[in-house]
Amino acid sequence: MRRRSFLWKLYLAFSVVIFLATASILLFTAQRIERNGRQAIEASLRTRALLMEDVARAGLAGGNADSLEARVRDLGQATGTRFTVIAADGRVLADSHEDPALMEPHDTRPEVLDARSRRTGQSVRFSKTLNQHMMYHALALRGPAGELVGYVRAALPLVEVDRQLDQLRNGVLLGALIGLLAALLIGWLIVRRLTRPLDEIGSSLQAFSAGDFSSRTHLARTDEFGELAAVMNAMAQELEERIARISEERNRLEAILAGMVEGVIAVDRQERILHINRVAARLLDMERAGSIGRPVWELARIPAVSEALSRCLKEQQQVEVEINRAAADGAERVIELYASPLPGNGSPGGAVLVLHEVTELRRLEHIRRDFVANVSHELKTPLTVIRGIVETMQDDPAMATDTRDRFLAKMKSQADYLAAQVSDLLALSRLESKRTHLDYERLDMNELARSTAAVRTPSAESREVKLELELGDAPVHVDGDRRALEQALGNLLDNAIQYTPAGGSVRLSVTSQAGRALCAVTDTGIGIEPRHQERIFERFYRVDKARSREQGGTGLGLAIVKHVALAHDGAISLRSQPGRGSTFTLSLPLAD
Repeated sequence: MRRRSFLWKLYLAFSVVIFLATASILLFTAQRIERNGRQAIEASLRTRALLMEDVARAGLAGGNADSLEARVRDLGQATGTRFTVIAADGRVLADSHEDPALMEPHDTRPEVLDARSRRTGQSVRFSKTLNQHMMYHALALRGPAGELVGYVRAALPLVEVDRQLDQLRNGVLLGALIGLLAALLIGWLIVRRLTRPLDEIGSSLQAFSAGDFSSRTHLARTDEFGELAAVMNAMAQELEERIARISEERNRLEAILAGMVEGVIAVDRQERILHINRVAARLLDMERAGSIGRPVWELARIPAVSEALSRCLKEQQQVEVEINRAAADGAERVIELYASPLPGNGSPGGAVLVLHEVTELRRLEHIRRDFVANVSHELKTPLTVIRGIVETMQDDPAMATDTRDRFLAKMKSQADYLAAQVSDLLALSRLESKRTHLDYERLDMNELARSTAAVRTPSAESREVKLELELGDAPVHVDGDRRALEQALGNLLDNAIQYTPAGGSVRLSVTSQAGRALCAVTDTGIGIEPRHQERIFERFYRVDKARSREQGGTGLGLAIVKHVALAHDGAISLRSQPGRGSTFTLSLPLAD
């Protein structure tokens, strides 16, 4: 639309110039034509008067008025001119349009007076005879001696004069109009030709503004438009390459940010979001869609985030905070936030927020502290007992034999407990660090359950606990390490037997379901309260610490079961009700 507007403006300016030039030429020409036309009519009247001179002389010389009048009338009708023959005294002798007898003397007519003194006379005036305006030309007739013998006059009505002048004017106007139209048409073609390159250039510029830099302007010209098109094409090529590089870098950056485990938010000086990845939106429970351009505080209603960002932008230095908050699912979440300022062009820019979830790290740190404390406690207690016995025996060299034997048995029991603790710790450490090499083989879990239960039968009988097996006829094959799986099933059976009172029962069942081998150990023991069930598989975690230690437990058995299951791509689960017993289910993938 703008290109069309420019075309019409240019054409309008061209048309105005053409109109002014045509009007000026027409005005000058019309005046010249009217003057020349009037002069031509006057010359024509003079010529006609001269042609009539011989007829008038003959008539004046012959004295035959009727013959002269007839001849004058014929010539007047033939030429469309009013002829009048006037005597020297002013009497009208003949007239082509009127009866001479009825006409008054013409010696006082202006053209006659001029002709008397200058041989010719001319005037434009109103004719009382014809009752209209006329143009007159009079010619004085003189004899051989120069004496005045009369006058001959030719006249045309001004209507006729004006008609002839109008014909000239109309001809000039028609020619001017045709010339004007031709000039306007030629001007339109010239303007259109001049502005056509602008259309192509404008189309390319519109494509550029829409982001399409592949558009090119094809102008086979060597003038300024051609140079402009060449420059535009070179510019478009350069912009296309630069934007391609920028897009590639942006996509690479977005891919990096999207693949980061940390959350990243970039903001401007007004704390409006410029970029946010999915991890940041998840950590702050924000909607990522539609977040660009909105303030952080509006989307993440967490005071610590807004305060850290404000401090970073105000002080222009990195700010580190740790945020503890409840997630959308109700779980406690710990987030480390780092806010760093971004440089601007001569002034402070925005900032970038990096969020790292350390919930699991804090949990592991807590577990590590508990583990160190528990290991220290678990090892310190038997060592203290052994040290006390040794000191007692050293202080009493004459100790009775039965007392000494009782002390030595106690020392052996504590040493065995320490050995079991160290053995379980080493086994658990190897499983956690995945340094243990598992010897995989095809195992029948029915046979493995049967052999493991056979080893625990004496312990169950000594505690008056009934140990039952519930096995199917078909084998249940898994690929696993026999020793590790025997230890896992043995630990489950040992715990079940230890925490089941006399008269109770422990059942070991093996089934297959949905591609998994399920080994379930069910007891009728004391059960486990819900508050303990989530942590029951942690190292050294005991529901009843005093009872567990009295029964010789290391507190690592269920932790070992969990890591054996994980090493075999399996899982361990618990279902328990206090006072009604528990069921531990070891799930392993079936062999292909």
